[in-house]
Amino acid sequence: MPIGLLTLEIHLPEAHSLKDKRQVLRSLKDRLRGKYNVAVAELDHQELWQRALVGVVSLSSDAGHLERSLREILDEADRLLGRDLIAHDLELL
Repeated sequence: MPIGLLTLEIHLPEAHSLKDKRQVLRSLKDRLRGKYNVAVAELDHQELWQRALVGVVSLSSDAGHLERSLREILDEADRLLGRDLIAHDLELL
């Protein structure tokens, strides 16, 4: 059974505190969890105000469907974050 991992590197220049950063991340995580039924977590840079690494994980019996779903999630994250999304990586394990 394939497992998909999408990592999102985020730069938040408008965040002036951890509270600002967490507000943006909470909105992103809630939106992705609610719309796509995936697991979402902040993976790194928890102590930095303007940086975040977010992981999105899903699994499926069909690798093609899994990849299409993660690409759709990436498109949604890009719409939500705009220029703040600076890098991403998509892996099927």
